[in-house]
Amino acid sequence: MLRPASYAMAKWVEPGADARAVIGPVTAKQIALAGGAALDVLGMLDWARLVGGPALRAMTFHERAKMIKALAVYLGTRKEELYALNPLTGATRRDGAVDIEGGIGTMMVIASKGRREMPDGHIYVDGDLEGLSRSGGFVGQHIAVPLQGVAIHINAFNFPVWGMLEKLAPTLLAGMPAIVKPATQTSYLTEACFRMIIESGILPEGAVQLVVGGVGDMLDRLGAQDAVAFTGSADTALMLRRNPHLMRHSVRFHSEQDSLNATILGPDVQPGTAAFDHFIKEVGQEITVKAGQKCTAIRRIIVPNAAMADVTEALIARLSAVSIGDPAQDGVRMGALASLDQKADVLAKIQALANETVTLTGNPEPDALVGASAEGAFLKPMLLRCDDPDGATSVHELEAFGPVSTLMSYRDLDHASALANRGGGSLVASLVTDDPAVARSVALGSAAWHGRLYITGASNAKEATGHGAPLPHMVHGGPGRAGGGEELGGVRGVLHYMQRTAIQGSPDVITAITGQWVPGARETTGPDHPFQRTFGEIAIGETLHTAPRVVTLEDIEHFAHFTGDTFYAHMDEEAAKANPFFPGRVAHGYLLLSFAAGLFVQPDPGPVLANTGLNGLSFQKPVSPGDSIAVRLTCKRKTQRTEAYGEVAWNVTLTNQNGEQVAQYELLTMVSYDRPA
Repeated sequence: MLRPASYAMAKWVEPGADARAVIGPVTAKQIALAGGAALDVLGMLDWARLVGGPALRAMTFHERAKMIKALAVYLGTRKEELYALNPLTGATRRDGAVDIEGGIGTMMVIASKGRREMPDGHIYVDGDLEGLSRSGGFVGQHIAVPLQGVAIHINAFNFPVWGMLEKLAPTLLAGMPAIVKPATQTSYLTEACFRMIIESGILPEGAVQLVVGGVGDMLDRLGAQDAVAFTGSADTALMLRRNPHLMRHSVRFHSEQDSLNATILGPDVQPGTAAFDHFIKEVGQEITVKAGQKCTAIRRIIVPNAAMADVTEALIARLSAVSIGDPAQDGVRMGALASLDQKADVLAKIQALANETVTLTGNPEPDALVGASAEGAFLKPMLLRCDDPDGATSVHELEAFGPVSTLMSYRDLDHASALANRGGGSLVASLVTDDPAVARSVALGSAAWHGRLYITGASNAKEATGHGAPLPHMVHGGPGRAGGGEELGGVRGVLHYMQRTAIQGSPDVITAITGQWVPGARETTGPDHPFQRTFGEIAIGETLHTAPRVVTLEDIEHFAHFTGDTFYAHMDEEAAKANPFFPGRVAHGYLLLSFAAGLFVQPDPGPVLANTGLNGLSFQKPVSPGDSIAVRLTCKRKTQRTEAYGEVAWNVTLTNQNGEQVAQYELLTMVSYDRPA
């Protein structure tokens, strides 16, 4: 008998006297006892806010990213322990891979985003510097800092591992502690993974806590610095949103809800083609993976009128071949629903849809089961057909959260988009087409109603990641029925747990707050050429001003012939004068970059290892023969990259003999922590 425990204030709390019996969906017998313990809710919140929060915020974004990666690697070494429990939830190993390895992989991606796209500091700089005065002495910058409260994660039963890890990764990267509340039905698998997190010793004390069972009055004790992230049904989300305390204190509430996701078969796709076969395979997978218990599963299949018969025949053939039974058995393609209650709910929803649909696959009870008895929460894949999708309402509003999907036909692309939009907002809609014009039409007609558009065809089917697979790189969420929020999406998901603030002040103030030099801030001069100084020795704002160099007509012509860039603005005086941008022949922009490097580079071996790129190159004023250029090279920011070197970003500006800026860019160099031997 499994006894998943809560974890509160660094102590494990076993199930209490009022614990709930968890009935296994495969055997219909009790497999666990969960919840029922009396938890100190206020103590847990204080523990997170006063212990976990300060410890996380003391770390930089990069330190937290390394922490998340280390935790993901650790969980990966113990994933087979999670797979051992996975069949108890009704899921096959293939289903479990989406949950277990999908969750671990999500952590790895979020950690990588933190290292690559967030600063090596405590403040996230959001967007460009805004000039707020003529002289540049008063400027503005948007920043983001961690909320100083606690995030409450309320997760659904269908992804007990991924559901926890995909929320934890961006929360921890933001610098916010979390209290995880899994669905009780599959809480034993969440608890097993959570126990590994604690046993790893990687996270600081107070960073995470776990509630198995009810949260009591926890939501009534949240404040303006706290956040709630919910995944589950629209009805439960509505009940939580109505909490007067959450509304009164404007507690952030992120909701990712089940939705009536749709897939559209493009009018250009014909039976017998690779794209058609891909469509049938994709739909079949979305109906059967996790027994259809996915918030992103396909609920409505929208196909051209002319293709209805072929699609129906192909889908029935594919679904009838699916083996159903004990998910621990080899060869079983689809396991059980998560609970007997869930099976009953799906059957009730099918009955509610009966007035608008025709059942194409017969009795929902499986004809045969592999290694399991009929007492379990098993259903066979169900395909319905709606002959009047315009007049119907239930098929666009009621979701049977199981292996059920409804076919419907469309007249033209506008009609297809309109039907997809009838779901009232979804997490994802997909389109199979080989025609980019079809894709554009559907995007224009439907993108506003869906959090993600997944467009595939014969050219990318083999590499595509799947209609129902939310990726950590891309936002996951949707408008309307889907919850009106979003999560993941790389750094976007991290910012949900941070406060965006507009900072206004002098350039020196902005530099001091962000740790990044901005134009107009104080410049310093180092004792040596900056390219002869180590990563640790170079200071933010350290600046090199070069001597000027005159650009001659001979320089321009030599560069033109040497590179092959003989564009008329550099070679033809009369033609150049006729161009409103130029006073006559002008220097190549890349000639100026080359001369700039020649002015500021120190050629001797030193700590600078390589130039790895430049960003934001722009030219403000042309340089004519006889003009001179000088360079200002200023250390803008520093980022540790490896154990041996870090990245230094330099602000580079070129000015002419009149002090007018002619070009600007950001130069990236890798600089060693030590001097060469």
